[in-house]
Amino acid sequence: MAMLEIKNITVSYQGSEAVKDFSLMLDKGKICSLVGESGSGKTTVIRAVLGLLAGGGKVTKGDILFEGESLLKFSNEKWRQLRGSKISMIFQDSGAMMNPTKTVGAVFTEYIRTHEKISKRDAWEKAVGMLEKMRLPSGDNIMKSYPFRLSGGMRQRVGIAMGMTYKPELLLADEPTSALDVTTQAQIVRQMMELREEYGTSIIMVTHNLGVAAYMSDHIIVMKDGVVEDTGDRDHMLNASENDYTKKLLEAVPTLGGARYV
Repeated sequence: MAMLEIKNITVSYQGSEAVKDFSLMLDKGKICSLVGESGSGKTTVIRAVLGLLAGGGKVTKGDILFEGESLLKFSNEKWRQLRGSKISMIFQDSGAMMNPTKTVGAVFTEYIRTHEKISKRDAWEKAVGMLEKMRLPSGDNIMKSYPFRLSGGMRQRVGIAMGMTYKPELLLADEPTSALDVTTQAQIVRQMMELREEYGTSIIMVTHNLGVAAYMSDHIIVMKDGVVEDTGDRDHMLNASENDYTKKLLEAVPTLGGARYV
């Protein structure tokens, strides 16, 4: 049995279908990337998995099974237990998701204390430990900082640290590298791959960059206008796909000295 199975879902916003007949099977420890241009439905898919569709969006057809159980039938209480523990999400700019009037430490300890009964001091120490696991030096100093005082790469590592606090089985990553420079992108991608090695975490990565997807994914799904345009493992997508849209995405990956680095 696959850890996550999305079965032919359609997601609608006020009668308009944003995603149509989308399916995906993901096993433990595997990485799948959803690739496509803005508005193709990538983020809608992962928000549907986490039950966080914005603006009145609803899954109007199909089902989403996590460990054999339908997420569409979850109560608010079951969702509260699942989010952040078994399934976590990191965003395009994790720092922008934090309250700018609160320090990283205030946000992080509050997050930990909503998931377990623990003192503020113990929550603080747990958070510092997670920051240091994400190779952030001086965890105490980062905890005392406001998000806007940190670089984009540091904020992303804070977001990943928060997302990985409870060793989730599934990590949903929504464009986690697109706001970063190329060097920092590479560091964050490597760090996410290490999560798979260390914790056996499965990852669904949303990106518009087929190069990033090809580097880190076992399986790639190309989306366009809310439907699956192409799908396959990395080798197929890079070397054997006959799909014109996939070929255009590949052509958009930068080359250096005539070599395409994907």
